This record gives sequence, structure tokens and C-alpha cells, in this order.
Amino acid sequence: MEKNNRILEVCAESVQSAKAAFEGGADRIELCSNLMEGGISPSAGLIKAVKKYCDIPVFVLIRPRGGDFLYDDEEKEIILHDIETAINLGADGIVSGFLNKDGSIDTDFTKRVLEITHPLPFTFHRAFDVAKEPFTVLNQLIDLGVQRILTSGQRNTALEGSSLIKDLIELAGDKLQILIGSGISSSNILEILKKTGGNEFHASCRSEFSSKMEYIHPDVKMGKESSQGEYSIQITDIEKVKEIKKILSSV
Repeated sequence: MEKNNRILEVCAESVQSAKAAFEGGADRIELCSNLMEGGISPSAGLIKAVKKYCDIPVFVLIRPRGGDFLYDDEEKEIILHDIETAINLGADGIVSGFLNKDGSIDTDFTKRVLEITHPLPFTFHRAFDVAKEPFTVLNQLIDLGVQRILTSGQRNTALEGSSLIKDLIELAGDKLQILIGSGISSSNILEILKKTGGNEFHASCRSEFSSKMEYIHPDVKMGKESSQGEYSIQITDIEKVKEIKKILSSV
């Protein structure tokens, strides 16, 4: 793949973040909510708003809750309904992932999901990173017709997992795209690119911004871990998006 075809996907959990990703030059948005939980399904209203304001592909994350990726029948019904809703609202792709209790992928449910998402591209997300036997899983996902895997190389960050990512890219060839994510920033993108040979990168590019509230109640917090509680917000930083895009365009 030529350097000018390198892709930056930015994950966003709000309209403000999605617009910053778009205006900063991101090639694609992964839309979710609640990144503190690793991302869960966004609301219908959020999908509709982001599609209105952002003229780049919007891939919608479908995950009914935080925690593991082992879902019961009721949760699977929610997943299927949320996928249909996202597609009806104009999603350009679907992002999700499903495991069995032994760490293997839930191939039966993945097949079912692929049937209802077709012809939209499907990304198997970082459930891959907590699955057993990554090379077996890679081949299964290729056979199923999955277009993309989002992975940190089964480590906490993509830099730490760069060796496995490189192997996955080589084994996948042109059968499936490896999307590299977790901990990516302008300070390490070059090193990750060189170590993996990757072409698609996934980043949040977030910064913490203060709330515009003038009145701040001194005695109540709703559970947010930030020192400012609800009076700060993590939003995609347009300058961070620009920095990574500039680097990807220069090598």
C-alpha cells in the first residue's frame, strides 16, 4: 500500500470528538460511547448526528456492555437489534466481537452477524486481543469473511504487541486488514509503523478539557475518576489528529 493510502481511524464517543476527528483529517471514525469501559454501543441519536456532520466513513461499535465478550442469548438479541439500527441510520461499517468461554471465537454468532451486516465491512474488535491462539483465530476470521481485525497484538499497547502485529499482517496478506490500535500517538506512530509494516492505525487522540459550567457544586461527584469529576471531559483533540496524519503522510 502506498504511503498516501495509510489510514487513520479515530475513535469518538461524542459529536464534538467526531467533528474534531473529521476536521483534523481522520480517514474514518469508529463511533462508540463510554470509552472508560473500552467503548459500548452509541445511541441512535449520536449515530444520526455524527453522520450529519462528518463526511467520512463512520464505523459503529456494537457492544451491549463493558466487561468480557461472552454474551448470553438476551445480549445477542440486543446486539442484532443495535446493528440493524446502526445500518438503518447510515453506518458505513460495523465493529464488534464475540468469544466463547474457552477463549475461542463464537463462530456461529459471528456468521449470523456477518449475514445481517453484509455488504458493509465488519471489523472484529479487540476481543481478538483476549482470545486464545491468535493465529488460529486469524485464519477463522479470514474464512468467515471478516474484513478487518482491530488489535494491539494481544498486549496493553500496540507498541508492546508490535511483534505479533507484524506476524499477523504478514500472515493475513491481502485476505484481511490488520488495524493497529491502543496507545497510538504522534510520539510513537513512526516506531509502530516501522516495527509492524502496518497501513491502518486506530487512535483516540483525546485531551482533557474543562467544562464550560460556571457553577461547580463542591460536594457532589457522580463517579467520574478525573480530579475535576464531571467538570472535565475527554474530547478528541484536533491538533493530535493533525499531528498523526502529518507523520503518516510524510513517510
